[in-house]
Amino acid sequence: MNTIVFDIDGTLIDTEQAVLCGLQSLLKTDYGKEFSLKELEFAFGLPSSDSLPMFGIEDVQQANLRWNFFFQQFFHTAKVFEGIREMLVSLKEMNLQTGIVTSKTQNEFKHEFAPFGLADLFDYVVCSDQTEKHKPDPEPMLKFLDVSGAKSEQTIYIGGTVYDCRCAHGAGVKFGLAGWGSRHPEQIASDVTFRVPSDIVEWVRF
Repeated sequence: MNTIVFDIDGTLIDTEQAVLCGLQSLLKTDYGKEFSLKELEFAFGLPSSDSLPMFGIEDVQQANLRWNFFFQQFFHTAKVFEGIREMLVSLKEMNLQTGIVTSKTQNEFKHEFAPFGLADLFDYVVCSDQTEKHKPDPEPMLKFLDVSGAKSEQTIYIGGTVYDCRCAHGAGVKFGLAGWGSRHPEQIASDVTFRVPSDIVEWVRF
């Protein structure tokens, strides 16, 4: 493998509480709908353009702005997973190409990921507003392969959800499960499972 691609939420940064609590607050405050965090888990990893209509929301753009507002109220709970920075630095030292395929928009990437100081460790980034179709459709990964020049057989996509897995496999790319951030690993047909971030370095090396 010479190209390692990552999802963001639940893979590089632990944002589950912020994302789901923000959604929970949005639904209760603006729509009078109450859901437990467990009931909202399915929405984690999906683009808001796909998940919000599932709650009967028609004005997705406005609702997404409000979701981002509530997300910020819980942003203090988000953090980089332990070992991520060291793993990414090691991959760059090995001269491997790195990238991101995310359900975040370019604006969300700028405000919700860049502040963690990891963005410069990636060569290419594909956000959800750069493709017409979104995960689990393979289009985001196909877009990444196109802009980066990476070969599918030399690329692995690392994420924590079944949506990530389907996106990778649909594009002919191997899928690596981020075991440290995955909620239901037994439901995901990964090609390889990484227990901790440093496992990725060892796997690539051998």
